[in-house]
Amino acid sequence: MKVTVKLFATFQKGRFTVEAREYPQGIIVDDIITELEIPRDSLGIVMVNHRHVELGRELVDGDTLAIFPLVGGG
Repeated sequence: MKVTVKLFATFQKGRFTVEAREYPQGIIVDDIITELEIPRDSLGIVMVNHRHVELGRELVDGDTLAIFPLVGGG
């Protein structure tokens, strides 16, 4: 199945911005975060199809996964 993965800000460094990727049925958001070697303590917002989701959310064909890092500043 095809899932579009969008990475934002520092998560793009050494990776990509937007990429359509093939995954097996039953894959969850956390599996993709693991595959991309994104540290859990750096995660900010994770969205599927413009809605906030938990890491255990199962993806389906055509989903768009957006992964944002924590934002710092003051």
